[in-house]
Amino acid sequence: MNPELSSRIRRQLQAAFRPLELDIRDDGALHAGHAHAGEGHYHVRIVSMAFATQPQLQRHRMVYAALADLLKTDVHALSIKALAPGESP
Repeated sequence: MNPELSSRIRRQLQAAFRPLELDIRDDGALHAGHAHAGEGHYHVRIVSMAFATQPQLQRHRMVYAALADLLKTDVHALSIKALAPGESP
């Protein structure tokens, strides 16, 4: 687990989307035995007005763009649940 990296992810997503809800989970321990086990596996659940008019694929692209620098260096895998306010997961 890397609390500093989780904090960087949080800061970048907050700056990009001003989310109403933001949950970040480090899933590194779930990948024991796999390549890069424990390194940079994250799940993000984010609720933001920025996603209100966007299809799911565009929402994911937006999140990837906001985290582009970290995806090149520190984040190996990213699972995303991007929602507009009022949407169910």
